[in-house]
Amino acid sequence: MVSTGDSAPDFTVPLANGDVESFTLSERLEGEAPIVLAFFPGAFTSVCTEEMCTFQDRLAAFDDVDATVYGVSRDSPFTLNEFREQNDLEFGLLSDYNKEVVDAYDVEMDFADLGVFGVAKRAVFVVGGDGEVVYSWVSDDPGLEPDYDEVEAAAADA
Repeated sequence: MVSTGDSAPDFTVPLANGDVESFTLSERLEGEAPIVLAFFPGAFTSVCTEEMCTFQDRLAAFDDVDATVYGVSRDSPFTLNEFREQNDLEFGLLSDYNKEVVDAYDVEMDFADLGVFGVAKRAVFVVGGDGEVVYSWVSDDPGLEPDYDEVEAAAADA
């Protein structure tokens, strides 16, 4: 699992930002660091919606420290664009449709009783401009949300 002090695994995935474009972490770090990667199991689910809306509500605090927030899930970029629109999210959502990022960050979980496999755990990583992970939080309980104050503090210190 990726931990604080590790180099953040680089990746390229579709970015849902109202349109769909390519996102490569290492390229974005040059102008958008620190970057907050907020992994969530699935769009349009109650806790995931609450989490992404909380990041939206607190977006000004991240903007104040020049941090950029991105949600990350296994949903398609088209689903994520609809999720963004319905919840008035101003930040981009990364589509890890092929599970490459979930695997690289080792944050995969299954809901076997529901027949759902290989989704992202609820996890947050803050990556500094040098590509180092300065904060990591991973939950095995999809009902838990991160400590948003801790995430903001980590972004401010990055």
